[in-house]
Formats: sequence, structure tokens, C-alpha cells
Amino acid sequence: MVLSQKPVEFRYPISKEIGFTTDELQQLLSFFHSGHSVGQNSSTTSEDSFRAIYSNDEKMLRRMKSNRESARRSRWRKKRHLADLKDKANQLKMENQELKNQLGLALRQSHAIGENNQELILESMTLRAKLSNLYRILFTMQTPYKSMKS
Repeated sequence: MVLSQKPVEFRYPISKEIGFTTDELQQLLSFFHSGHSVGQNSSTTSEDSFRAIYSNDEKMLRRMKSNRESARRSRWRKKRHLADLKDKANQLKMENQELKNQLGLALRQSHAIGENNQELILESMTLRAKLSNLYRILFTMQTPYKSMKS
């Protein structure tokens, strides 16, 4: 099947989003206008002809554009990763400061309890000494009565 030879007019503007310029589309369409038939057995011929449409310079430009886009995405990922790491570092610093505060509080409480414990130990020793004196007094008071009863 052969397509018509008249030039193709586009109704709508060709946007750059489809990846082809107007000249590239004209080249593609001229391939079909050149009299090549499209069939099931001519797929490799079509692919070879399609590849031949782009010059080495065009291929290099497309590759450079693709590489630039890939590098841009890579820089964005790296930037996002760095921001995530900074956020995590800040979170860990805050958590570390909170743990230091808790440790300081625990140490102050421990010191206060230790001082209170020392006071209680001294008070216990004083009370034991008083109790021991009271036992002695009681014993001495009971001893004369025993000797009087005997």
C-alpha cells in the first residue's frame, strides 16, 4: 500500500512533549511517502529505515539530553537524601539532649536520696545508741532489786 504524495498539514500545533520536532515528523512522514510498503515481513526494514532517519549528531543530542535529565534526577535524589540525613541528625540531637536531661535529673535524685540515706543511717545509729543506753539503765535498775530480793 502506498500513501499519497501530497504534503501533510497539521491541524494542531506540535508540542515538544511528544519528543519530535516538526522537521523530524516531516522526515518520518516522507519515509512513508517514499513508496515503502508496510507489511508483516518488512518490520526489520522499517526499523532500520527509522533508525537511519536520525543522524549521529541527532542521536548524540538525544543521548546528551537523556544524560542531563538522568543527572538532574540523580542530583535531586542526592539533595533529598542529604536533607533526610540532616533531619535525622537534628532529631537524634534533640533525643540525645532529652536523654542527657533525664540522666542529669536521675543523678540529682540519686544524690539527694544518697544524702537522705546517710542522714537516716546516722539517725539509726543515734537511736540504737540511745536504746542501748536505755537497756543498760534498765538492767542496772533491775540488778539492785535482784540483790535485795535475795
